[in-house]
Formats: sequence, C-alpha cells, structure tokens
Amino acid sequence: MTSNNLTAVSPDNSRNRFIFDNMLVRGLHVRLQEVWQHIVGRKTYPEAIRRALGELLAAGVLLSADLKTAGTLILQVQGQGRLKMLVVEATSDQTCRATARWDESAEIGEDETLSGLLGDQGVFVITLQPKDGEPWQGVVPLEGGSIAEMLMAYMRRSEQLDTHITLAANEESVGGLLLQRLPEQEQDQDAWAHLTTIADTVTPQELLDLDVQHVLYRLFHETPPRMFAPDSLEFACTCSRGKVSDMLLLLGGQEVGQIVAEQGSVEIDCDFCNEKYVFDEADINLLFDADVAAVQEEQHRLQ
Repeated sequence: MTSNNLTAVSPDNSRNRFIFDNMLVRGLHVRLQEVWQHIVGRKTYPEAIRRALGELLAAGVLLSADLKTAGTLILQVQGQGRLKMLVVEATSDQTCRATARWDESAEIGEDETLSGLLGDQGVFVITLQPKDGEPWQGVVPLEGGSIAEMLMAYMRRSEQLDTHITLAANEESVGGLLLQRLPEQEQDQDAWAHLTTIADTVTPQELLDLDVQHVLYRLFHETPPRMFAPDSLEFACTCSRGKVSDMLLLLGGQEVGQIVAEQGSVEIDCDFCNEKYVFDEADINLLFDADVAAVQEEQHRLQ
C-alpha cells in the first residue's frame, strides 16, 4: 500500500479514498466514533434501529465523497411499520447528522431485521441539495434486507455501477467499506470478482475497531491500493432559530396564534440535535406582526 503526503487525521472520524490502479476499481473506507457517539447520545434508540441508523450514516458519508459541487447528500429510508424513517445528511463540508423516527410505544427486539421494522411498501429516497441550484431527488422501492444490500441494488438500478458495500455499527462506532468499478472503462471481470470476494471476508468487528491502514493491509496486502489524503468528519446540525421562524411563517399566523393562545408558547424540538426552540406570545407577535391576545379573544367570542 502506498501513500503520498497523507494528512494527520483522527482515524476515529475519517474517510479514506483509495484506488487499485491496475484493476480500474476505486474504494472508500469510513470509521466514525466520536461523531457517532455525539449522534446517539441525544436519543435513546432501540438497538436494532440504532444499528440501522449507524449503517446508513456510514453509507451516507461514503457516498457523499462523490459530491461534485457544494451541497448536501440526504439519504432516507421510509416505511409504514414500527420504523417510520431513517435520515442521514452528509455535506461537502465533511459534516454529517442523522436521526430516526419510530413508534416509541411498540416493542422492538434487539435482532430485528430492517425489512421487518419497516413493514410493507418501504422506499429509499436519495436527495442531492446543492447550495446553489435546484435539488434532485430519486425514490425507489427497497430491495434487500439490509442497508448495504439496499444501496447496492440502488447503485445497480439507478447508477448502473457495480458497487460492493459492507457496513457495520454498534453503540461505540460505525464503519464502512465501498468498492466500485470505474465507469466507462473496459472491465476485468476476474479482477472485480477477486477484490469483492476478499472484501467479503472483512468482519463487522474489524470495520468497527481497526483504522484504514490495518483494514486494507488485512484484506489487500497482496495487491495494495494507492491511498489519498483522508477527510476528517464532524457532526454539525443546520437547525437554527431563524429556520424554525421560517417554518412557523409557513404555518400561518392564525394557526400558530391559536397554539400560543391555548398553550402559552410554541416549542419545536430538532430531531437531529434535540435543541429546543421556544416562541412565546411576544415572539409570535413580533414574528407575524400580529396580536395573539386578539386571536384568543376572537376564539372566545366564537365559542
């Protein structure tokens, strides 16, 4: 394995690119520890949901390495079962965040499958949100019983790229390994089969515990890839009081005013970082340039 001027980056929150020059195959490796602990420390996730969310986070960070312009890659897995949604956002600025929504009254076993949690009619949604320009979104039915199988099916169907993905997650860290055949090149079927067969031998524990050098040496020491400078990943949430204000404006003064009149304030919690935004009567009056008390008096008059 060769390396050229690799930047010092924490192996616990890094994404690494590599390429097999003579085989027309590229690869990515990711391992997140502190970032992942920051995410799961904000909610109490059932183990099966936490594992699926961690795998989707690793996948989102891997796939966001291909962002060609400044923006955000959003991966969503949606279902109608006890698990309603997994959401991961990874940006060109090398930040990420993730959350899940589920029926918190339902019993969820530790070893339940993703397909069992999602129920029927699950879909995978991928959104590219550039900082400048129009977003693009693709929606496809779920294929496969795991996050990795689902993404490989998506890449074959939508991108027409042979892609091999292995993902792992526990309460401490998440990890992932991606191999992909380079597009528009004459392909060596035997070389691709050889590399993916070797990649299949990596264990979840190796992805979770080992840094990229140890993982790649263990797998590919006989055909070492060329590595590039690593990326350092951070958790970042894009919520703000201003964005919540914009959302309340979309709801309209009458509806928001009624809530404040009944409850005394409006409280919005961010699903990603659990930050609470509270708007009292004075805040809403200022936001809508209206009098909440007048709304309340009108309600009483109509009763």
